[in-house]
Amino acid sequence: MPAEIINGKELAKQIRENMKEEVSDLREQGLVPHLTVVLVGDDPASRSYVNGKKKASAETGITSEIIELPESTSEKDLLDTISELNGNPEVHGILVQLPLPKAISEQKVIEHINPEKDVDGFHPLNIGRMMTGKDTFLPCTPFGIVTMLKSKNIKIAGQHVVIIGRSNIVGKPVGQLLLNENATVTYCHSKTKDLKEITKLADILIVAVGKPNVIGPDFIKQGTAVVDVGVNRLENGSLTGDVDFEAVKEIASYITPVPKGVGPMTITMLLQNTIKAAKRLNNQ
Repeated sequence: MPAEIINGKELAKQIRENMKEEVSDLREQGLVPHLTVVLVGDDPASRSYVNGKKKASAETGITSEIIELPESTSEKDLLDTISELNGNPEVHGILVQLPLPKAISEQKVIEHINPEKDVDGFHPLNIGRMMTGKDTFLPCTPFGIVTMLKSKNIKIAGQHVVIIGRSNIVGKPVGQLLLNENATVTYCHSKTKDLKEITKLADILIVAVGKPNVIGPDFIKQGTAVVDVGVNRLENGSLTGDVDFEAVKEIASYITPVPKGVGPMTITMLLQNTIKAAKRLNNQ
């Protein structure tokens, strides 16, 4: 029997409906959650992501603004902009769209954001809180993945999770979140030997490598739940994931599609973090 599809677009829609009600209640109390996104340069993919965040914010009643800075912006000017936002009580969430121009240190920028306004969940303080299982802002894509698994009541505790990819944005944090849920976690990457032998042991396989259709049915065992984080644009303009969806869905128990999978959940979790930040900054 083909895998059950975990439709991130539908799930995100349900979660955002609940958010609308929460934001409406907060507005009645005089608290309007506000997200500020800083975009440096004119990368088309970044601009598309930023516009998506603005649209999603508006749908849920969260106010947002985009601060656009030229490619030539100095590191100091960007840090000064962040300092202003840190000090503005009406700004609850700050997100600096990555990647940044080469002359600017991403690490310095991330560390300069007030951890209580770090709705991306990348500040070292928030990463440390996540590592130790404390309440914090969780990185949005990993947070979305765990939410998707839970939405289908997929068992996590005691299961073997295999993650292909070890980025600071997806691979490492999603492994930690699942470890916090009592899974047994194995990380695989470009230096891993006998990759197929390891992935075939997975009860849950999470793929985040950024290469189209590299994971086929020979990488998984019958009944694995497969989460495809990759978004790759083919020459014909269509989007595909890192997993060969049509072939793998015949073996997997659950699978996320591309598009309409993890992507919509990432923005939804960003909005959830923004609401959380607004409440925390106002002692609610």
